[in-house]
Amino acid sequence: MQYAKRGRLRFSSTRDFQRALERALRRADIPTAFSAGFHPHPKISYANAAPTGTASEAEYFEVQLRERREPAEVLTALDAALPDGLDILAVAEAEQGALADRLQGSRWRLDFPAEAGSRVADAAARLLDLDTAEVSRMTKRGERSFDVRAAIVALTADGGSLELVLRHQTPLVRPDDVLAALHRHAGLDEATRPLVTRLSQGPLTDAQGTIGNPLETG
Repeated sequence: MQYAKRGRLRFSSTRDFQRALERALRRADIPTAFSAGFHPHPKISYANAAPTGTASEAEYFEVQLRERREPAEVLTALDAALPDGLDILAVAEAEQGALADRLQGSRWRLDFPAEAGSRVADAAARLLDLDTAEVSRMTKRGERSFDVRAAIVALTADGGSLELVLRHQTPLVRPDDVLAALHRHAGLDEATRPLVTRLSQGPLTDAQGTIGNPLETG
């Protein structure tokens, strides 16, 4: 299933969405399968969730059902049971293999104030000219340094907005890491934090950063 996080609900965490989804599945009477044992839990898997505070049009999860349901029926019932701002966009029967393996890249939009347009465009061009752009981030295993530039497949500026395609790699490079590289390596001096939205994620279909639909059947 593909869902969106919009408006104020972009500030919901992954755990917040998990709780909302489990309640919605019950209200929508979706025959969800549960694990065995003393503490059964619904068989739901989540793939590459966007950070808290980030809007998204392309979040994905899988649900195992006890019996077959038509995808359109599941979409309508589940979307009606979720709060506005957490919106089910597409439902498909799962293919063989892990959904996460088809999520090879993400397209993002970073919206700055319009008056920052020329500064943002100049910094983006300088970042693209670099061979490497290392930043550091605190992780569960301590501070790690990694190359942001290697993950950037495409980066374009339009007015005060940047569109960015990032290849999913380890460690996963996030838009915040690109912002850090723009400040550290490309001279971007912009105090206002942009509104960050994930537009799509899926297979990378060409070198220009085109994102395919991970729910399309083969």
